[in-house]
This record gives sequence, structure tokens and C-alpha cells, in this order.
Amino acid sequence: MGILPWMLGVAFALGAPDDKADLSIKRGVSYLLTQQDREGAIARVRSNRTAMTALALLALGSVGHQPDDDTPEGRCMKRAMAFVLRPGNQDVDGYFGKTDGSRMYGHGIVTLMLAEFVGMGADQEQDRLLAERCRSAIALILRAQAIPKSPRDQGGWRYGPDSKDSDLSATVWLVSALRSAKNAGFEVPKEAIDRAVEYIKRCYSSPRDPAGKPTRLDSACGYGDGRGPTFSTAGAGLLALQVCGRYEGPEVTASADWLLKTKPDPGEPWFYYGTYYYAQGMYQRGGRHSEEARKHVEELLARIQQSDGSWVGMHQRDNEGAVGPIYSSSLAILALAVKHHFLPIYQR
Repeated sequence: MGILPWMLGVAFALGAPDDKADLSIKRGVSYLLTQQDREGAIARVRSNRTAMTALALLALGSVGHQPDDDTPEGRCMKRAMAFVLRPGNQDVDGYFGKTDGSRMYGHGIVTLMLAEFVGMGADQEQDRLLAERCRSAIALILRAQAIPKSPRDQGGWRYGPDSKDSDLSATVWLVSALRSAKNAGFEVPKEAIDRAVEYIKRCYSSPRDPAGKPTRLDSACGYGDGRGPTFSTAGAGLLALQVCGRYEGPEVTASADWLLKTKPDPGEPWFYYGTYYYAQGMYQRGGRHSEEARKHVEELLARIQQSDGSWVGMHQRDNEGAVGPIYSSSLAILALAVKHHFLPIYQR
């Protein structure tokens, strides 16, 4: 697998001088570069270091930077990639979520990053390791999905590789990783993605008719435990379904319409997590949904960006603030990146 054609000649360039989104992105990228430690990790917390570094790499890649660029960004990414690829960060079963404590959430983020960067390492050895680590990580995801579960939870994932239940939050990262890997040429059974899609559809909050179709068309996806939709779960379900090639159907169209009326609010729980999914999911939907979401996200994130270029969690009832500004800044850049959409997983 060589460099993907869409990445040939790509270089991140600012738009017009008054383009606030590009200025926000540039400041956010500069902040991430200052957070790299001596080991190459882009993480300032003791836990979740591999997952956090992978998330930052996705953010940098989403605006066109590559590990082989002879730039400050490229050199930072080369070192960060080398950190993620260390043998000790992935156990013998292919799992990335044990060593750093990030569980299956982190495993999904790391696998998605590896799949998106396959063929784009800084050198041949890094490319070889990217493919090798990614292949093992995919195998673990598939084994975890096959664990016997209740009919409601079949097809999804949760906290650990042996979890016997599922939730939407973990599932969207892991199915996105599978879809990205399939796009990159890895062997991923179609049935695995289809089963995940059916689980996500079951997370759509609505009664069902005898044929199993939702009867409430003013709703969206919930967490998967019977609760109704929130801003973050609605965006997560919307993006995941479209990433998997489901661009129509009541779960998609209703979710996108629901989100037109439910805008991101920094005072709400999981703001950055939700805004990332909202921006990317509405971009996939296109038209009015894409235009309104992009305008709202760009204006809001520019307003709350910190003087050092970072974004910080503000809500007291979730742990976005505790996880730290690398997490929130990476998600903010990914939300703003819809205007560039360099990574294949986020392209229409």
C-alpha cells in the first residue's frame, strides 16, 4: 500500500487573511506542537497517552500535514507516530487500550489513526509498522464484536475486548476504524460493518412498527441504554452511519434534521466530543445541514479558543476538562477540518 493518490502534493495552506477558521486551525496546530514530550507523545496526562497522541495525529492529518513533511508539523508527527508504534503500546493480542488505560475507546482511536495513515509513514520502516500494528488491531476489534451478546447489543462494542454489552460511544470509534481499514485495503468482512450499522440503528430513540422501522421522526440516536438522544449521541450516530455508506433512511435524515434544531453549547456535557461528530456528520449530509453546521461551529470555536491556541472543557459534569486541552483541541481541529477534509474517512 503506497501513498494514497489524494494525498499527493497536499500541503496545508491558509485561506484569505480574514478566514477565521483557518486562523483558528493554525493556532490550534501550533498549540499541539508545543505539547509534545521527550518521548514523542502528544499528551500531558499519565493515562491515555497512546490514544491522546493518536487523536492529535488525526487532527494534524485532517488539515493536510503528513509525517514525512520537512516542516515542524511533519517532524512532530514523525516522532508522535514512532511513539504510538512502540511495541509496548500494543499487547500480544493486538490491543492498544490496556497499557495506557484508554480501553476500547482508545483502541478505536488508535486503529482509526493507523488505518488513515497507512502508506504515509515517514519512511519504509514506519510504513511497515503502521500496517502490521493496524492489522493486529483490526483482528482484535473483530474478535470483540463476536463475543456473544444480547440481541439488543449484538454488533456493537463497549469498554473491553470481552465486554458482553455495547454502547454507541465506543461503537462509533470502532466501526469507523473498520471502515477506514477496509478503505485502506485491509481485509474487513462486510458483515462486521453491517452488524455494527444495525446496532447503531437500534440506538435511534423511537418506537418501532411491526417491520422494525422507527415511527418517531423527530428524534436521533441515544447512548444505547434506552435514554433519548443528546447532542453528542445524535452527532455520533449520524456520522457513523454515513461513514458506513448509509446516507439515507429515517435514522439518518431524522437525526440530521434534529441536529438543525439542537446546536452545540459549550455549557452542555461532552461539548467537544459532540461538536466533532456534529460538524463531520452534518458535512456528510451536505446542503443546508452542512452549511449551517459549519458556520455555527466556526463562529463558536473561534469565540472560545484560548490565547495559547488551545480549547478547554468547560462543563463540570463530564471529564472533558479533566482529560485536558490536548483532547479538546484535537477534537476542535477535527470539527473545523470539514473545510479541508484531507483524511479519507471524512470525505463525502
